[in-house]
Amino acid sequence: MTLFDVYPINDIIISKARGSYVWDDKGEQYLDLYGGHAVISIGHTHPHWVKRIEEQLEKIAFYSNSIRIPLQQELATKLGKVSGKEDYQLFLCNSGAEANENALKLASFHNGRKKIIAFNKSFHGRTSLAVSATDNKNYIAPVNETDNVIFLPFNDEAALEECFSKQGHAISSVIIEGIQGVGGINVAEVSFLKKIRSLCDHYGALYIADSVQCGYGRTGKFFSHDYAGVQADIYTMAKGMGNGFPVAGIIIAPHIKPKHFQLGTTFGGNHLACAAAIAVLEVLEEEKLMGNATMIGKYLQDELKTIPQLKNVRGRGLMIGFDVSEEIKDLKKNLLWKHKIFTGEAKPNVIRLLPSLALKKRDAEQFIESVKEEISNLIS
Repeated sequence: MTLFDVYPINDIIISKARGSYVWDDKGEQYLDLYGGHAVISIGHTHPHWVKRIEEQLEKIAFYSNSIRIPLQQELATKLGKVSGKEDYQLFLCNSGAEANENALKLASFHNGRKKIIAFNKSFHGRTSLAVSATDNKNYIAPVNETDNVIFLPFNDEAALEECFSKQGHAISSVIIEGIQGVGGINVAEVSFLKKIRSLCDHYGALYIADSVQCGYGRTGKFFSHDYAGVQADIYTMAKGMGNGFPVAGIIIAPHIKPKHFQLGTTFGGNHLACAAAIAVLEVLEEEKLMGNATMIGKYLQDELKTIPQLKNVRGRGLMIGFDVSEEIKDLKKNLLWKHKIFTGEAKPNVIRLLPSLALKKRDAEQFIESVKEEISNLIS
């Protein structure tokens, strides 16, 4: 049997990881500013995270949600405290797509409506409804095509108001990333998020804050939507939630009442997943990693903005993007192969930085030096 060919991949085998570094099977060390696609929130194989999982594994790894699992409530209590959403409710699942799928479904259950507003360049996952709300025709199979999703321009308040004025009482939810990840690190404006909140309130729609990539402290606040000073009805989470262990969830405002069997999961909230997620929150709090993300992110953005060949440096905290001109189009590739630095990308010309929130200043400085050196080589 062969593997189904899904992605173009780098011919590198990572065999060890620690902090912000990974090593390949030949012993070569790499600086990881990609974080496994924004997943590594507290650093690779953090000792506290490893210990929590190992201790739990010695007790019980899994049983279904047919019994009470106290770790779920422990996670909910800790998550409420760290996120500042203590009066919300937690539903646990396994992936970002699953989180968004359940959020959209729950909104429709709540108000009995079908229409969803999503935005150009959005990415919400690859499951049936989540992919229908994703703005990329290459991901949407014929069976996923639906007239229930309305795509609007990102950060366009006039278009949003017009849509609500015409179809407001049919709209179930608005789903928006606080910072678009796959779309290229596009930051939702504070006024735009406030407008979504006010229109949802007026028309009885739900505001779904997709925080799968831009949440869990990556931007310096727990949710990037928090910069707007508004409360969403549902927040979706995954990626950094388990630091590499598959775990995801949605937190749900108290006015949305649960009904048995509307949502469900086999693996969501299992013992090991909860142990991993609790460890992440403990490290985030103990090591003040949201503050570190703010500080190191500011340093990186300030330094990147001094490099004339890089355009439109943007983002918040340690979710940063910048545009690469045709002149230096090989920058990402050369950073990996010549300087041993992993970064992310968004087609056609954006480099994305999504490192661990524990990234150290010296590692950020190494990256900046490597960027400057490689740009000099490319334009000489």
